[in-house]
Amino acid sequence: MKKLTKLIFDDMRPALGVTEPGAIAYSISKAKKYSRGELQQIHLVLNSGMYKNAFTCGIPNSLYYGNEYAAALGYIAADADKELECLEGITPSDNIIAEGLVKDGKVKVEMGEVSSRIYILAEIISSDNKVAILIRDSHTNIVRISVDNNIIFKKENADQEYKESTVPYIHTVTFRKILNYVKTVDFSELTFIRKAYEINLELFEQSIKSRRTTFAHHLFKKNGETMLSDNEQVSASLLCNAAIEARVLGLSRPAMSITGSGAHGIIATLPLYASHRINGLSEEQLLRATALSYLVCMYIKEYSGRLSAFCGCAIAAGTGMACGLAYLKGANFKQMTLVIQNMASSITGMICDGGNHGCTMKGIVAVDAAYQSVALALDNIGIESIHGINGATPEATMRNIGLIASPGMVETEKVVVDIMKNKRPK
Repeated sequence: MKKLTKLIFDDMRPALGVTEPGAIAYSISKAKKYSRGELQQIHLVLNSGMYKNAFTCGIPNSLYYGNEYAAALGYIAADADKELECLEGITPSDNIIAEGLVKDGKVKVEMGEVSSRIYILAEIISSDNKVAILIRDSHTNIVRISVDNNIIFKKENADQEYKESTVPYIHTVTFRKILNYVKTVDFSELTFIRKAYEINLELFEQSIKSRRTTFAHHLFKKNGETMLSDNEQVSASLLCNAAIEARVLGLSRPAMSITGSGAHGIIATLPLYASHRINGLSEEQLLRATALSYLVCMYIKEYSGRLSAFCGCAIAAGTGMACGLAYLKGANFKQMTLVIQNMASSITGMICDGGNHGCTMKGIVAVDAAYQSVALALDNIGIESIHGINGATPEATMRNIGLIASPGMVETEKVVVDIMKNKRPK
């Protein structure tokens, strides 16, 4: 297996609901395995991105939302063995018990560092012991477990500070090499990507059937009440954003995530599916385009951080998807470069104000921007590298996109979270 194939393979993960509530529930459910006695307090410390993304986010199999309820349901009924699908078995009675925990003040959630680096400190204090779980850098990466302050599990280098000088493998590869890989890698290496379409299309179908979704039904009507019409862009927006809406509302089907986000995974894939089907393209073309979409998304996210102040779904995954779309339409290297520059010059800077219903609107904008960027690039029209944040190479442009988020928008992150907190009743 080629290194770039393995990057994709290792990064793809099914996730039920928005990833952050799932990660919170997972951390608490894992801690509960070691907890003994009667519950006294659940305590969470989250980095700003984690705190923000779950703040008003829907929770699978629940009408509740937010950090506290994700933690409470994690304690009551989540299955830690299912990791990011741990909330799959939540029942109405579980929700009632979780509501009681929250109303009784048994769940306390704090925001820690303003940072794009994932951090979850989950503690369960009971009558007989105190358990603490520390997660860093990815949503299920437990680096330390302690019981009554005695460490029972610890990953090597768990306490070391993050080294920004460490260069991830994706950044050692040029965009031209990524494109060459996509065109030449043995197709058999990419067939595992089929699973992303199986999962994400099932989520789309659930959205269309649900009475809770609204954007999905509007887009469905706009598309002639069919999944795929002769309007490729409207069909792409329908597939993508109906699935995103289902996800952020907490409907009960998972999404296939990339870079730790189901919404990223949806945007990176479903518009390409519409193009593939409507234009009668082969599955091989689709999966090669998807590999390109994923890798561009990953390239940008390694600069911006997994959870940052800008909308990585629209910007990173959207740029990846735009490149995949251009690939399906026969773009050459120069035109691909223009696609990246057009995307960088249009939606870079779109804020992330958490995983919530607004993600659907951001997804609509991303699909529109991608189609416009690709159409212009195919006509050899684009924002040249001398302008704005565009760089002299595709790699430089993608780097600059990421840097806008981190460190560029760190203060924005704090302001966004403060606004969200101040909306709560005093």
